[in-house]
Amino acid sequence: MADTPLNTPLFAPKRPISADALRRVCASVFARSGLSESDAALVADTLVQADLWGHQSHGTLRLPWYVARLRSGAVDAKARPALVRDSGAIAVIDGGDAMGQLVAGCAMDEAVRRAKAHGVGAVAIRNSNHFGTAMYFTLAAARAGCIGFLSTNASPAMPPWGGRAKAVGTNPWSWAAPAGKYPPMVLDIANTGVARGKIYLARQNAKPIPLGWALDKDGAPTTDPVAALAGVTLPMAEHKGYGIALMMDVLSGMLSGGGFGASVHGPYQAERPGKVGHFALALDVATFTPLRDFEDLQEQLIGQLKLAPLAEGFDEILYPGEPEARRAKAQAEDGLVLPPETMNGIVTLCEELGIEARALA
Repeated sequence: MADTPLNTPLFAPKRPISADALRRVCASVFARSGLSESDAALVADTLVQADLWGHQSHGTLRLPWYVARLRSGAVDAKARPALVRDSGAIAVIDGGDAMGQLVAGCAMDEAVRRAKAHGVGAVAIRNSNHFGTAMYFTLAAARAGCIGFLSTNASPAMPPWGGRAKAVGTNPWSWAAPAGKYPPMVLDIANTGVARGKIYLARQNAKPIPLGWALDKDGAPTTDPVAALAGVTLPMAEHKGYGIALMMDVLSGMLSGGGFGASVHGPYQAERPGKVGHFALALDVATFTPLRDFEDLQEQLIGQLKLAPLAEGFDEILYPGEPEARRAKAQAEDGLVLPPETMNGIVTLCEELGIEARALA
């Protein structure tokens, strides 16, 4: 699909889009691209949920990239994750080049199931692909009464500390935990100062990026998202982000016997399988302490945080996961507003596949 020039939308809705309508349309696109109905519904839900949370860098923006990989065969639409090692609390899964969301969902389900039997479940995954937002899967563990962890490696996007060429992936990770009367506490971050998808989103919106996000191909700081995508994304917290990213590659790639470093390929191209690795961990809270007691402590902790004096420029204190929960609730009620180029990508795919897109208008 040819790039549409910025600021010349083919389709620009004048009012917000229903999240349910967007899910149905995206699921139809995936089903026409080879996924089963249930698989298509899961992948569509992960993308729309990311948009609802306000993480458009990992939302329906990615639909054309995913479809291109299904069409080329870089992602196998019919593959099913396979258990290749089973040792009580521990398992290894081969994703078989399936959609990353299907593999990650299978892995987290396995981790939770094993945690309920053993107190802890640890699952290493190889031969997977990009799975969207990690918090989609760790939240499932939290809702099951577990503390969930999920990490993944990714194609090289940032330099090693002191370098200026891509050598290390953003290698994001997420933790989630039940929080009683509050929505679960959840952290989902990349080890770069910003997820690479946010630079793509800035390019879509024709907006500059902040200094400190990236270097151009010559190693100079840049605010131009196009130059940034041709260069490197910088680690968070300087050498600390670089070090954490490397350890996430060890945990996600090497432990599973899968791809790592330069052998991992991202979702922005359709020529090569991802060879992405993940690591899923679930801790059954009730095995350690009564779940209600744990939730009471979480409520106390959140209450303490919210009583802290406010810094200048802040109206309130939020805990990790609270902004996403609020935004998702509001946007589920009011509808979603997506960037024009994201809408163009969806509508173009619908036209190609013979899918009715008027529900989005």
